[in-house]
Amino acid sequence: MKFSGHRPGGFVMAKALVGLKVLIVEDDYLIATLIEQLLTAAGCIVSEPIPRLLAALQAAKRGNYDAAVLDINLNGERAYPVGDTLSDRNIPYLLLTGYSAQQLPTKYTQRPTLGKPFKSAQLLHALSNLVS
Repeated sequence: MKFSGHRPGGFVMAKALVGLKVLIVEDDYLIATLIEQLLTAAGCIVSEPIPRLLAALQAAKRGNYDAAVLDINLNGERAYPVGDTLSDRNIPYLLLTGYSAQQLPTKYTQRPTLGKPFKSAQLLHALSNLVS
């Protein structure tokens, strides 16, 4: 995947992601795999995607991450405690959701959010903005 030359600022965006350690919390196997491959191609160091709340909480508490991509709905369980743990550790995170902003608890409405479905460039841009 080549980032420079395809759109203005593409190189800068990709450069911001190189070496970034990213936690991926996503229960949909295909989406998780897409995110993992996309971020790896952008130069990120990614965790194996975590599809379950308890495992995601453990990773958020113990892992050494620079940022996280967090699906709100993990097999029917809300992943907000993972976000809270990441916030407590000053690790920025991006929420992925199929919900509208009005459906999010007030505490999370100001968080960077990317709606599903999303395009690859949107994810890269949102993550780049998150860590810039």
